[in-house]
Amino acid sequence: MSASTPVSAEPVTLALDALHRSLGAKMAPFAGFMMPIQYPTGLRSEHLHTRAAAGLFDVSHMGQLRLRPRDGHTATLLASIEQALPVDCSDWPVGEQRYSVLLNDQGGIEDDLMVLRWDEANGPAFRIVVNAAHRAADLKALTRLCPDLDIEFVDAALIALQGPAAESVLAKLDPRAREVDFMQAVELTLDGTRCLATRSGYTGEDGYEISIPPAHAESVVRQLLAHPSVRPIGLGARDTLRLEAGLPLHGNDIGPDVSPIEAGLLFAIARSRRAGGTQEGHFPGAGPILEQLQRGAHRKRIALIGQDTVPVRAGAEIVDATTGARVGVVTSGTVSPTLGQPVMLATVNCEALAAVGAQGLRAVVRQHQIPVIEAKLPFVPKRYKRRATG
Repeated sequence: MSASTPVSAEPVTLALDALHRSLGAKMAPFAGFMMPIQYPTGLRSEHLHTRAAAGLFDVSHMGQLRLRPRDGHTATLLASIEQALPVDCSDWPVGEQRYSVLLNDQGGIEDDLMVLRWDEANGPAFRIVVNAAHRAADLKALTRLCPDLDIEFVDAALIALQGPAAESVLAKLDPRAREVDFMQAVELTLDGTRCLATRSGYTGEDGYEISIPPAHAESVVRQLLAHPSVRPIGLGARDTLRLEAGLPLHGNDIGPDVSPIEAGLLFAIARSRRAGGTQEGHFPGAGPILEQLQRGAHRKRIALIGQDTVPVRAGAEIVDATTGARVGVVTSGTVSPTLGQPVMLATVNCEALAAVGAQGLRAVVRQHQIPVIEAKLPFVPKRYKRRATG
């Protein structure tokens, strides 16, 4: 997800704008779009309600791309995707979604993506959800990397229904919602129209992201909000939820100067594309990334918990408690509504961290050193629905 905002004369108004305003949303520009930041109950209430029941988010600012082979052949589609992204399509079934990264030649993350293999009536296709601030840049990059594909934006709203009650709520509108596991897709009929839903999200909770034709978006959302378990949730709580789940934000925790290895996102590089794999390399940034895998990265992303009640925000320095020497910097930070403690993601120098030790770190807040300790991610356990195996 992205925090950067392009220069624009006027933010774009989305299909659900009038509904948000009627619900009392505080609206503000974000990544070139006018978006709901929070509702009258406030961020903390919205956050905790999502963890306890179901929250509904408008994420229509995200770009939805459709990629299809010009010659209609599946082999062309799969080869093109493997040329652009560090994925392996040989074991990728239709209807499965995966997390991936769009890399530059230095191995930095230009954007992080949700990529779905989803064949359509007129042939094989992929759907990719890109971050709002990178819509145009991603389209340009993918068009250059995949010259044999037709790539276009899908004209659709995108909502996320997240929380432990999400399945039961959505299944009342279409029982097929129960049939899919985490990172799988299903076509649902909502408000009499076909919608594409994936069991995914950005909160760490079970839930769905649903692509809806714009003309039907408000009606579908009103049906969902009519359920007593569902409340509208703004981007403010979306950010605190994703941080508790340990999910990176593009523009803060990851970016063009951060590699997947440094970001702790090695899983986004398919094993077959790594050294010794059957499809080693041959993706943008492969050289620097394979070198980091061999020699190790100089810095890494870690999780920290503050030992005081003082909030630690992005930009705060992480220092050696004894010498005051800089070890790293906080990239995302908040006071966790669930835990009641300051939580943060930070990028630190590996050598400096090894010398200091996890117990010898401090975060600098207004010239005061706040004790922090390294933690394991996620801060709050994820509750994705995965079918039991074995």
